[in-house]
Amino acid sequence: MTDSTPTPLANAPLAFDLLLRDAIFLTADPEQAECRGWCLGISDGCITWFDREPPVHYTARRELRLPGHFVTPGFVNPHVHSILSMVRGVAVDLGFAPSYTPGIPKGTEVNPEQARALARLGALEAMLFGSTLVGDNFVHADTSTEAMLELGLRLAPSWRIHDVDFARVAHGEWNYDSAIGERTLGAGLALYERWKDHQRVYVNLAAHAADTCSNGFLATIAQEAQKRDLVVSTHLGQSQVEVERVRERTGKTSVQVLEEAGLLNHRLMGGHCIYLTPDDLSRMARAGAHAVHIPKCNITSGRMANTPAILRAGVNMALATDTQHGDMVELMRWALNTARVQEGGVSDEFQPRHVFHMATMGGAKALGLEHLIGSIEVGKRADLVLFDANRPHLVPHVNPLGNLVHTGQGRDVSMVIVDGEIVVEQGRPAKVDMEQVCAEAEAACRQLWGAHGKQYWQPH
Repeated sequence: MTDSTPTPLANAPLAFDLLLRDAIFLTADPEQAECRGWCLGISDGCITWFDREPPVHYTARRELRLPGHFVTPGFVNPHVHSILSMVRGVAVDLGFAPSYTPGIPKGTEVNPEQARALARLGALEAMLFGSTLVGDNFVHADTSTEAMLELGLRLAPSWRIHDVDFARVAHGEWNYDSAIGERTLGAGLALYERWKDHQRVYVNLAAHAADTCSNGFLATIAQEAQKRDLVVSTHLGQSQVEVERVRERTGKTSVQVLEEAGLLNHRLMGGHCIYLTPDDLSRMARAGAHAVHIPKCNITSGRMANTPAILRAGVNMALATDTQHGDMVELMRWALNTARVQEGGVSDEFQPRHVFHMATMGGAKALGLEHLIGSIEVGKRADLVLFDANRPHLVPHVNPLGNLVHTGQGRDVSMVIVDGEIVVEQGRPAKVDMEQVCAEAEAACRQLWGAHGKQYWQPH
């Protein structure tokens, strides 16, 4: 140290933007999973203090004492189609994914103004329930990314990329058109170029599925993703239609097709993973690919992914809400209970900590962000969720994580923090008008459903 270098004062106070005290911290860090009554300090968007007591000398712009509250990492929700909030309450009872179902509005019919309104609705719901990162992919990703970012979320957006003519898929026709592929991939790459330097946005490429992308087009997507080191999201083994269509076209499974295209690697996130063979799982594990478990959407259509087999194969699992709701707390319960149904009982392999990992670190790892988010540790970004656990259904606090998974609800969220910024307070969004978001989405849905003239919608 030279004479001109200032010497830090031994008793100089640590400065925090926000200090959380007296809460029960559920960290998702297996080395220190539960910390009761600890103190967490946030500075410049990062967790800079986490200990039993605050530092001896400190200043804090805001200090919250939180007895009876649970604090968790923000939930990482990597497979969402927020715009499909437009078919809420209808598509779930028709038995299959909205894009494949005739008679309901399709993404190809949504205009940018409607996309903005619907994306804000879906993303707001997820954020109010504790998702701090939403991985949204669908049409109009340029518009929806702007809209969702206004809420204060961390985003992993992507354009729906395919070369099939989606206007005909719902009628059982798979016609591939290179012009469609060029347009959707071009839009996806343009989205990346626009947001690649943004601190809260991590663009990926969403190759829709092996049945909606031709073999050559999948290889092109793989090349573009490798050039930019981008995560690729896809629907994988989501339906018998996909399985049969891919087998008819190629004689292979979807996993084998993705492997041949160069997509089966540590950057691949496969959503649903219902119809996978043991060989498929072995290939995914060797490649380091990730499974995104979507238990609520799967089970409401009468299907379950074989999560015990996926985990035992060594495949990392994330958890995502997809289209039906944004409640990751409820989703953890679905994931745990469906696995126990498949296993025929309770075992040490499927406990609350396992589904909590899927909802936090599993998702962060799938997106390559485990060094930044997914657990409560000093040095990570301050993405946190505060639950008011003084409510009757969350008392007593014998096992807080067990309470959260078995009896908690997304509606128990009182505060959400992203990058150190409070984006939900007292259960309401801090940066947007919730009533306005709902009203605009309602109006957009009236337009879309009115155009369809379905019996589900009766315009006033």
